[in-house]
This record gives sequence, C-alpha cells and structure tokens, in this order.
Amino acid sequence: MIVIDGSHGEGGGQVLRTALTLAVLTGQPARIERIRAGRSKPGLQPQHLTAVRAAASVCQAHVEGDTLGSQALTFAPGGPPRPGRYTFDVTEEARRGSAGAVSLVLQTVLLPLALADGESHLTLRGGTHVPWAPPVSYLEHAFLPVLARMGVQAQVELARWGFYPAGGGEVRVRIGGQAGSLRPISLDTRGQPQRVWGVAAVTNLPAHIPQRMSARARNVLAEARLEADIEPRRLRGAGPGAGIFLFAAYAPSPGGATVTAGFSAYGRKGLPAERVAEAACTDLLAHHRTGAPVDPHLADQLVLPMALAQGKSRAVTSEISRHLETNVWVTRQFLVRELRIERQPDGQALLATKEQTND
Repeated sequence: MIVIDGSHGEGGGQVLRTALTLAVLTGQPARIERIRAGRSKPGLQPQHLTAVRAAASVCQAHVEGDTLGSQALTFAPGGPPRPGRYTFDVTEEARRGSAGAVSLVLQTVLLPLALADGESHLTLRGGTHVPWAPPVSYLEHAFLPVLARMGVQAQVELARWGFYPAGGGEVRVRIGGQAGSLRPISLDTRGQPQRVWGVAAVTNLPAHIPQRMSARARNVLAEARLEADIEPRRLRGAGPGAGIFLFAAYAPSPGGATVTAGFSAYGRKGLPAERVAEAACTDLLAHHRTGAPVDPHLADQLVLPMALAQGKSRAVTSEISRHLETNVWVTRQFLVRELRIERQPDGQALLATKEQTND
C-alpha cells in the first residue's frame, strides 16, 4: 500500500485528488494521512468527500475513513475503472447547500473514465464557479482542448451556474472512453494572441454589475493593446454571486499548437465591480508578458496526463506554483516516470517527461 502524507507541499485537496486518480488508474491501494492538516477546516470537506465517493464508484473500491472531517483515508480499488452513467452531488455529502467545486470532482475521475473501455455520462451538482478551484468555463476552454490533442474526448455542458457560497449549479459531461494510451504533447512556444474574450456573469444581482465588470476589463486590456470581447450576463441561481472569466487564445507558433490561457476573479460584498475586473486582467496581463504558452493553472493540471502519455511531453509555463510541485511529487509516488521542473533563464519554467514507453 502506498502511504501519502496529505500535508506535503501545498497540503490541500490536490494531494488527495491526485492520489485517488492514480490509485484508480494503477489499481494500487493507497492510504492518505494528515489530509488538509494545515487548513482552517482540516480533513475531508464536502467536495473532497464527493471526489472520494466518485473515485470509489468508478472502480468499486473498498474505502475506510470516508466521513466529513476525516484526516485519514484508505482506498483500495476493486477493479479497473468502469464506464457508465454517474451522478455526483456535493450537496448530498454536505447535507445542505454547498458550493464545493464540481470541477475538482470531475478532474478526479476524468482520466480514469477517459481511459476506460466505453463512454461515460456524468451529472455533477454543486459549485461551478467558485474561488480556489478551476471554474467549469476554464475546463471547457483551456484544459479540455489540450486533453483532446492527447486523445481524451470530453465535452461539458453548463446547465446551471452555481457561485460560492450557495452552489446549486449543474454540469453534464460526456467522456468518450478509449482503450489506448495518451499521446504526448509539446507546448514550448506560442504565437501572437489570436482571440481574447470572456464572460462577466452574476446571479441574482442587478444588471449593471456585469456591465461594469465587462466595460472595465475591456478598457484595461485595450490599454495593453489587447482587444477583448467580454459578454455581460445576468443569470438566475441558488444565491447571489459575481465573477469575471477571461481567456486568451494564442495562435500556433512554428511547430507549436494553439493554446488558451484562462484567468478569473470573483466579487464579494463591498468590492466594486471594477476592482473584480482589474484583478482578472492583472493576472492575464502578467502571464501574457512572460511569453509562456501555458498558464500556471494549466501546468498543474497537465502533470497527470503528461505522466501517463507515451513518449516525451513538454510544457513551458509562466510560473512554478506550489500546486504544480505538489502534483509532481504525488505522481512520483505512484508512477516510475521521470517528471522534471526546470527554471529557465528568461523566468519561464519547463515541465517535461522523458521518452519512456514501458512505465
């Protein structure tokens, strides 16, 4: 049994989710201890417990310690991942309304089901756009297109938005299983920005708020010579919420491929809509100026598919995050595969795997 220290590195739910995914894929039992030990609310919270139950469902795992607040978990897969129709609801685990991120639940089971021998359909309920997690819009526009080039076929449909703290969102996902292995990918360079766009969205709030976010973001980006199409949207939801979600798609450079970077910021009581827009623009422009093709969030999420792909993969990112370093560490506990992170002289960073076909 592989024993993982859940407080290692970034020390959050990322350790748990990566360990679960790799346990399902490799069939190796794992014990995760000190889960989220350094957090203000340590142990399994509703979204983490939902991820545990989701991973267990797809491989008929035997699980011990799967209760709210638990800081130790034993997970023993009962077989290979099985395609099918699944519904995972963070609200059920919380026994109340919850904005636990459904995107993190999806990431836990996405690769196992993508590599299963058959198509799967998921319904996920909870928070679709919440802080400290990739919004569903990011998965749709930045993460899944890269996975598609690696051989993963998955489509998401955002049926209902769910902002923090009320949640109440719903996402439907179709994952086309495959029997083969993932293809390597090379994201070394990027071309000029091909398109910059986004959505300024609110639920149960006045229409002037998304309009102000949209207008301010367009102006900030225009000052940096980036013309952006940002749609203001007013939606109904389980509770009030606001956020802006920006994307920059870069044209392929010679020998490269199109890659999209994504950035977001969320509103809160007392924070002007203009400041929310400026926060997302600041992150987008900081990445844009580095010249790196892969944003820090995408680099973190590419660790597992790159480690699982046959052949050599490379991704150059604008920043080495603790999430990235932690994800690499957990992956090394399960897979005999060289993964390295190298700082470049220009401030960029390289995430790479070696040519290796018998991992």
